[in-house]
Amino acid sequence: MSLRINDKAPDFTAQTTHGQIQFHQWLGDHWGILFSHPKDFTPVCTTELGYMAGLNKEFERRHCKVIGLSVDTVEDHLLWQEDIEQTQGHKISYPIIGDCDLAVAKLYNMLPAAEPGGSQGRTAANNATVRSVFVIAPDKTIRMMLTYPMTTGRNFDEILRVLDSIQLTSEFKVATPVNWHAGQDVIIVPTVSDEDARELFPSGFNTVTPYLRTTRQPKPTRHH
Repeated sequence: MSLRINDKAPDFTAQTTHGQIQFHQWLGDHWGILFSHPKDFTPVCTTELGYMAGLNKEFERRHCKVIGLSVDTVEDHLLWQEDIEQTQGHKISYPIIGDCDLAVAKLYNMLPAAEPGGSQGRTAANNATVRSVFVIAPDKTIRMMLTYPMTTGRNFDEILRVLDSIQLTSEFKVATPVNWHAGQDVIIVPTVSDEDARELFPSGFNTVTPYLRTTRQPKPTRHH
């Protein structure tokens, strides 16, 4: 069964570079980023994992845990981490799942459920669909999904931007416009009447059209 936005993120138990975890328990009351890559010791993903490690403080500030996944062994992950730190300048502090039996990749629809065998003998090309990002809320629902081609490095600044938007719009009756960044004006959702908007947004709002009303970004008070 394919996953959709607002579906419950499938739970699983797996070995990681930080030991065995049960995913939902590990997330606790945090937001979560689960991001995957098709093979250890691959060039594009080396740059990605290093950059993600450099954003550690940014995710902590947003009460968000990060976890990686590859269909290789935990032992390979630990060796790869040395290369990543040496070449990218950031030490990886988040766990990486060892998914040798492809169980988590299949659970999250990165590979077909009927895909035979395990990770042995597989190449990055076999695992091209194992290159996804999931944003998961504290209630364990999936709030965003992205899948990239192997030759295009992911934009993790964009993942932070989306996380900011999702956290804000989970708390307030607003949406964020095109290319929005934290601190910029937001859109009042159409289900809010003008009367309610005056109460909810005391700083006022600008009516561009009856369905497009902008207001100053409310200040978030919580991340869950």
